[in-house]
Amino acid sequence: MAQKETPEINAGSMADIAFLLLIFFLVTTTMDVDSGISRKLSEKPPENYEPPVIKQKNILEINLNRNDDMLVEGERMKIEDLRQFTIDFLDNGGGVGKPDESGPGEICDYCNGERRDDSSDHPNKAIISVKSDRGTSYGMYITIQNELLRAYTELRNRYAKNHITGDYAGMSYDELLLLLGNDKENEVLKAIIKEVKNAYPQIISDAEPTK
Repeated sequence: MAQKETPEINAGSMADIAFLLLIFFLVTTTMDVDSGISRKLSEKPPENYEPPVIKQKNILEINLNRNDDMLVEGERMKIEDLRQFTIDFLDNGGGVGKPDESGPGEICDYCNGERRDDSSDHPNKAIISVKSDRGTSYGMYITIQNELLRAYTELRNRYAKNHITGDYAGMSYDELLLLLGNDKENEVLKAIIKEVKNAYPQIISDAEPTK
């Protein structure tokens, strides 16, 4: 009796189907995009540049160790207290500002701080220095940075609501940014946002991590 031949499976079409499925998933799959922290790097100073003398009271020092413990001005502090402490430092208004921002000898008339002698003179002089350890967790570092940015945003929101007049009166800084996103060519709005940023400039320095 003649033996029947087993039919062969055509694998060529299977390969084509697998390739098409691969292309489909590559096109339709949503890829996670890592988000970062917005920072503007300082420009390289010119030769023979002499850095200005900075008063210690205009620097807020934040230190993180390898155990994710936080020290602010040498004292332990909880994360939930950092934002308000930063606001009090930035908004102190205990002296005068830099001439390039506020004019010679001008006191911060929009600050609501206590004007203490041992805290910052002016928001445009206030510097926040963050020093971490190489063992500090990335999550802790991001949490600290987020609280600092929240402090700046809260102060900018208040300034915008209280000092911006005209068509944008009463709007927060967040709302102004949202409007600018929908109208990127609005020069008036750009100037207003620049004014708000200059009122509370974001000056955060990342010191070299300890080993």
